[in-house]
Amino acid sequence: MIAKLKGTVDDIFDDNCIIDVHGVGYLVFASAKTLATLQKGQAASLLVETLVREDSISLFGFSDAWEKEWFLTLTKVQGVGAKVALSILSALKPTELSAAVAAQDKNSFLRAAGVGPKLAARLTTELKDKIVTIPLGQVAVADEAVATAFQVPPQTPDAMEDVISALVNLGYTRLDAYKAASSVLARYPDAKIADLIRHALQEIVKGGF
Repeated sequence: MIAKLKGTVDDIFDDNCIIDVHGVGYLVFASAKTLATLQKGQAASLLVETLVREDSISLFGFSDAWEKEWFLTLTKVQGVGAKVALSILSALKPTELSAAVAAQDKNSFLRAAGVGPKLAARLTTELKDKIVTIPLGQVAVADEAVATAFQVPPQTPDAMEDVISALVNLGYTRLDAYKAASSVLARYPDAKIADLIRHALQEIVKGGF
């Protein structure tokens, strides 16, 4: 099995690339985000998942371990093949995937080509209890709001849902409502619901969700 490729980028296409390793060209399928990190003629190193079928051997490449872990997790969901998993990874960063699953936000998955309402619902349901490890150093400063979402005190699920529901009823998306509610609950775990909603609204305005 091939687990990693290190060589020169020979060519880049819409959903794959060719990596030249000592004169041998390997066709590697990858997400748009991984392909965007490559440059033709430049050195590249990709983590690889090898899928073996009766009639073919396919290589799927990833720029980092977190994306590869998400690929493996997504392909365990019924109806999600390798190509659909890459489509999802092209539309959503790992941090966005984590937030969408935590918030049970089906609309985020609909951004991916090949994902309809039924599959989006299945993804949020089946991934709800999955833990996709975040490699050390992978969370950028721009994604701190997502990281904060996983620091919500475990004793506040009812308050969390109340705040989210209130914000959604006011016209905000569930994902934005989740991020704001997570942030305020982490800072004001003992506040009343009305105060939490007020703080969450301020958070949305301040954060530009």
